[in-house]
Amino acid sequence: MTRRVRRKVAKKGKDDAVSLSYLEIEVEDLGLERNGDVDWTSLPDDTVIQLFSCLNYRDRASLSSTCKTWRVLGASQCLWSSLDLRAHKFDTATATSLASRCVYLQKLRFRGAESADAIIQLQAKNLREISGDYCRKVTDATLSVIVARHEALESLQLGPDFCERITGDAIKAIALCCPKLKKLRLSGIKDVYADAINALAKHCPNLVDIGFLDCLNVDEAALENVSSVRFLSVAGTSNMKWDVVSHLWHKLPKLIGLDVSRTDIGSAAISRLLSSSLSLKVLCALNCPVLEEETSISTTKTIGKLLLALFSDIFRELSSLFAETSNKGRNVFLDWRCSKNKDKNLNEIMTWLEWILSHTLLRTAESNPQGLDNFWLKQGAALLLSLMQSSQEDVQERAATGLATFVVIDDENASIDRGRAEAVMRDGGIRLLLNLAKSWHEGLQSEAAKALANLSVNANVAKAVAEEGGINILATLARSMNRLVAEEAAGGLWNLSVGEEHKAAIAEAGGVKALVDLIFKWSSGGDGVLERAAGALANLAADDKCSMEVAIAGGVHALVMLARNCKFEGVQEQAARALANLASHGDSNSNNAAVGQEAGALEALVQLTRSPHEGVRQEAAGALWNLSFDDRNREAIAAAGGVEALVTLAQSCSNASPGLQERAAGALWGLSVSEANSIAIGREGGVAPLIALARSDAEDVHETAAGALWNLAFNHSNALRIVEEGGVPALVHLCSSSLSKMARFMAALALAYMFDGRIDEFAPMSSSSESTSKSVSLDGARRMALKHIEAFIRTFSNPQAFAAAAASSAPAALAQVTEKARIQEAGHLRCSGAEIGRFVLMLRNSSSILKACAAFALLQFTIPGGRHAVHHASLMQGGGAARVLRAAAAAATSPIEAKIFARIVLRNLEHHHQVEPSI
Repeated sequence: MTRRVRRKVAKKGKDDAVSLSYLEIEVEDLGLERNGDVDWTSLPDDTVIQLFSCLNYRDRASLSSTCKTWRVLGASQCLWSSLDLRAHKFDTATATSLASRCVYLQKLRFRGAESADAIIQLQAKNLREISGDYCRKVTDATLSVIVARHEALESLQLGPDFCERITGDAIKAIALCCPKLKKLRLSGIKDVYADAINALAKHCPNLVDIGFLDCLNVDEAALENVSSVRFLSVAGTSNMKWDVVSHLWHKLPKLIGLDVSRTDIGSAAISRLLSSSLSLKVLCALNCPVLEEETSISTTKTIGKLLLALFSDIFRELSSLFAETSNKGRNVFLDWRCSKNKDKNLNEIMTWLEWILSHTLLRTAESNPQGLDNFWLKQGAALLLSLMQSSQEDVQERAATGLATFVVIDDENASIDRGRAEAVMRDGGIRLLLNLAKSWHEGLQSEAAKALANLSVNANVAKAVAEEGGINILATLARSMNRLVAEEAAGGLWNLSVGEEHKAAIAEAGGVKALVDLIFKWSSGGDGVLERAAGALANLAADDKCSMEVAIAGGVHALVMLARNCKFEGVQEQAARALANLASHGDSNSNNAAVGQEAGALEALVQLTRSPHEGVRQEAAGALWNLSFDDRNREAIAAAGGVEALVTLAQSCSNASPGLQERAAGALWGLSVSEANSIAIGREGGVAPLIALARSDAEDVHETAAGALWNLAFNHSNALRIVEEGGVPALVHLCSSSLSKMARFMAALALAYMFDGRIDEFAPMSSSSESTSKSVSLDGARRMALKHIEAFIRTFSNPQAFAAAAASSAPAALAQVTEKARIQEAGHLRCSGAEIGRFVLMLRNSSSILKACAAFALLQFTIPGGRHAVHHASLMQGGGAARVLRAAAAAATSPIEAKIFARIVLRNLEHHHQVEPSI
């Protein structure tokens, strides 16, 4: 299946108003009656407020409207001190409706330009912190208005995606409007010029944390003027003059932490900064290619100062910050969080390090540079897992996103690095991610679910996720009202459902119903969630029992709705694949007929065969192929224009993937079971493309093309078309050279139909009216065909076994011949009475080769245990075939193959109780 494993989207989630990484509320005995109705309004006020705090702003506002008591509690100041707007549409109207609750709002997280424009309508003049992502379209004007209305602002963060329309002018506005600013982190600014930085230095005396990340230009000299700065990051910023940096920045009197990761800084600048700065304690230079190519840096470090680079032991370096010997190894962050250390400077350093490490590791994972396997396995995975336990929610989110990203090596083919995935599993990452997924913070839920989804591409990790209870957690998240959470959870179920051993567990956890409900819930505007839900249902529908669950849950209607209405190719492909799998169970359930009877289903699938996207065409053709096994569906597909569409598809896929070729030919094979459809396929020009597909290098295409040509050849006009279009050499090649026994068998049967005599009556009528360029020698074609039919039959002959069978009627002798001759897959073929009658008639043909071929075919169709053997035996009894078989078995002129095969067919009929035992 196609799984888009890595999605480079920014973090999602709730605000970071609380200091704990997540909070799980345990329901205690509140003295309420457990039996009968519960009066929810009798809950203690503090319990209601705590429950309200676990809801997003829309659910909180909605629940507050249920009664007067809850309306008062829902407006409590503590509930509206922070607000996360990222998961929902936030516009001016919504902002206006929330304004009365936001008088005391202090922390705000938003997403996108529309939300940015609406922020001022909240009238939250006491805002202290603003954090935004997806800010590519946010302009200088918008940002200037925001900061002008929020003069108490202390922290402003925009990123990690690039702020392409924000310039130094907006930075000047920030400096002039926000004199209390302490933290400023901006990503992707094109030019942070000197005047903008000098304005910050002049008007923001409390500015201690600056981050100009992934910028094109930053004035290095001007940054020397920001004397208040303690933490500075220029990670990912290009065009830096490192000689200027090393001669100026060491003069910054309060600079404690410097981050130059993902830049082209060299060892000389690093050495000068470490040795010259009196205040600098930590210099982070991760993923700096120039630095890593130089070896001299290891001897230039200054005692008491940390250099964090890919070649250093990061955990050991961090441990050296602590006086306690317990802070060693990979537990350094955990030990720090749990310690009672009151060192304010140390706590600030560690908090800043968590942020810049999570940012750099995520950016590095996204770019996926070569040569970092050793780092990821030895340190990177452990760092991400450690950061995932941070008290900073945005750090947790980035760490989880980093885990989701760094394991991916090929997005399009859903390939992940096995070593990296299993490193996460060995270090306890699955349990950590599941704990985050159970958090009430929706941003953490989303990123944790994404990581679990990507990691579950690995079968071993998928098993661990299932064993740790991950299927139930993901099924629960799939019911979330937050589309982003539901989307990632559906992606997790999609990847887990690849494993046959997980499908029943997903169904038992209510996953099928949750996935179907997602389709109805996000039927418009949710392409990502729809693709993942349909993909998971497609995998589940491949299982017989789960396919029934899908149908019972309303999955047929949901999937047909997607196939009819959705315009996104990923959704179309997965919906068609799901319908194909639902229809693939034959007589074991009624889903095939149910799909065909769903209004608009067949028309939609026919239309999808015309899609410009190959994957959509392939799955739609596959669905029509499976559906064509039902008689009513077969005719309905033709009535919906299926013959013309599939012939056109076959004509266009000569250079397509084997999967599309197989399904295009397979769908025509399925339709051609009906003689009316077979004739229509011939008239629409379907013969030539099927012959072309018969020349494919793919074994599976051989089978479907040969099967379609076999059905078409039953009609004499199609048989002549096959000859005229050069089909005899193609079928001969299949008959003699294909690695598929089934393809060789059906090619031989097609050739037998073509030259059993019926074509001779029709050939004179058309050959004189057709173009002379298609004139062929039927005699020459017949000789070629019969020669290769004979050679094919003999490959299933054992001279010693034939001699023994000829000399004795002992069952053992015939059984030995049967075992040699049997083509296992042929037992799945179902023939009509006319087809069986034609092979019976062929037993009387003057050609000994065709007699042997007919007897061989009837043997395959009646072998006990074959899916349709009883049906075929019944047809033969009704057509008086036993008498013809006895005659063929006894005729002196019959070849030995025909005699022995005819005797075996008679024994097969006896087994099915269709004839009296022969003497």
